[in-house]
Amino acid sequence: MTTTPAPTAPGDERLARAALSRAVDPGDEHAGRWLRRYGAVGFLDRLLDTGSTGSPRHAGDAGEGTSPFPGTSAKRVASWRQRAAAARPGDDLDTVQRLGGRFLVPGDTEWPRQLDDLGDARPIGLWVRGPADLRTWALRSVALVGARACTPYGAHTAADLATGLSRQGWVVVSGAAYGIDGAAHRGALAADGATVAVLACGVDTPYPRGHDRLIRRVAEQGLVVGELPPDSHPTPSRFILRNRVIAALTRGTVVVEAQHRSGSLVTARAAARLGRHTMGVPGPVTSALSAGVHELLRGDATLVTDADEIIELIGEIGRLAPARRGPVLPRDLLAPATAHILEALPARGPTPATVIARRAGTTPDDTLAKLYELHSLGFVERHGEGWRLTNTATEASNARRGGT
Repeated sequence: MTTTPAPTAPGDERLARAALSRAVDPGDEHAGRWLRRYGAVGFLDRLLDTGSTGSPRHAGDAGEGTSPFPGTSAKRVASWRQRAAAARPGDDLDTVQRLGGRFLVPGDTEWPRQLDDLGDARPIGLWVRGPADLRTWALRSVALVGARACTPYGAHTAADLATGLSRQGWVVVSGAAYGIDGAAHRGALAADGATVAVLACGVDTPYPRGHDRLIRRVAEQGLVVGELPPDSHPTPSRFILRNRVIAALTRGTVVVEAQHRSGSLVTARAAARLGRHTMGVPGPVTSALSAGVHELLRGDATLVTDADEIIELIGEIGRLAPARRGPVLPRDLLAPATAHILEALPARGPTPATVIARRAGTTPDDTLAKLYELHSLGFVERHGEGWRLTNTATEASNARRGGT
């Protein structure tokens, strides 16, 4: 457990990335390409280093023509420049530190390296609140996502899955939204388990507002994570872009309920592209809220119904879910020849052994021997010269009647 990152990245690198997190939209691959080429400090320097006319002083960089960002539209670059000029990264770092949080960047020991699978869409950095180590938790984590307007069945299933995963030492990751996300976080918290909320806004800006208390509980017991700096507000596109982080951070994504155009399906598809496991919980075929999940299951997603089945997919090799089978009945333990005689007995009335032998296609002597065996085991009883099935329906001896 830790409250501050091991600052293996240089201070100017952290400061530059904090500024860029306010200047660049999450998942912007154009920015990611220039960040990879110039580094955070170099990229920010080229955004801010302009002459009196507003043209970039780095325009003369070798091989770059008239712009340090060839192939990127002037409108996009102008937006970066405007926001970078207004950024106050020192203030943002101070704000998150006052909240007991930190700003993680690639190179920190707490940085989850699986996020690097996103390539140029990798987060510039992550603003984090909470006492745990994000990298350690992410190594053993699973995403539970689904519909906001979920059914009671969906909410119950999500909470039950989260509780089961938590009790077996797995970290539950979701987006803190209404519906399935909230149920997943609550299920993990109820089991005193580990849970991570990935927000589409600043980690100091609980959203949705109705989940203010829930997000505070997650920050106390787990982790609250976001790409956007403090005091940033969510937009519809940011919710979609946030989902790629949930997918990359975890070892697999489970969708509990989702319509055909649900954002949770975006998470599942991102997980599939990254080579993560994708899973779905089936619902009624008549429910539109399960239609998107069923479509996933018709593809490459795996059907799961409990925590054991999830762990079988994402856990250690050889960790298998218990075999699912119906109850073992006493007659299932009979030898085949004996069971054959039992099946030949009519459902009603005593029947002579000779009739039973004829129905079973065996000799009277063999039939009589098997009938006595069945009698000793309590399956049949004798009435004169006939045999019939034992009536096993009995009343409990302490059953009360008439309210006495």
